[in-house]
Amino acid sequence: MKNLSKLVAIGAVGLLMTACSSTYKIKSEKGKVMNTVPKWYMADYSESKACDTPWLGKDKDKMCIFGVATAVSPDLQLAIEKGKMLAKSELADIIAGEMNKESKQFITELGKTNTKTVVSEVESILVNKIEKTPVRGYEIFKQDVTLTKNGYYRVWIGLRLPLGEYNKMYNFTIAQAVDAYNLKEKANVKYEQLMKDNNNADNNLQ
Repeated sequence: MKNLSKLVAIGAVGLLMTACSSTYKIKSEKGKVMNTVPKWYMADYSESKACDTPWLGKDKDKMCIFGVATAVSPDLQLAIEKGKMLAKSELADIIAGEMNKESKQFITELGKTNTKTVVSEVESILVNKIEKTPVRGYEIFKQDVTLTKNGYYRVWIGLRLPLGEYNKMYNFTIAQAVDAYNLKEKANVKYEQLMKDNNNADNNLQ
């Protein structure tokens, strides 16, 4: 999610933004503070990065994929659930994009030892599996709550998924696609054999 879209999401179009230690103050052109945004929320999460930035934790050896979102509701719990759902959706989009990129290499390697028909079948199954891959292994790395002027709760929430967990998801998805293709091929062989047996039985009755 681009920073500009985040500003639009909080109604900050046309306002100036200045940073302080933990929040960004959104000011009008006359300098009046109109709203504040958590500083961590304004970072660029479009690509995977280390999980050890000052506000993200101390796992220096880990790289993470991130998804962040904000949501508003008169009910605090509902605002939290909405924010989590939106952040998870963004995380899922990024994961799917990464899987699609990596799967191209897998399909290329598959094409070196298999026919175009096999490659096409596996690729079709894999695309479908990627679209339906559930997001697992993520954690909430940051969550802030502010009140809007009309007394609603605005939740700022960030999710992160270690690349190790992403790799498990990707490998499992590849295995599922291959297994699904093999199962389909076995079913086709059995079907063809059944049809052949039926035809032989019909011929014997004539």
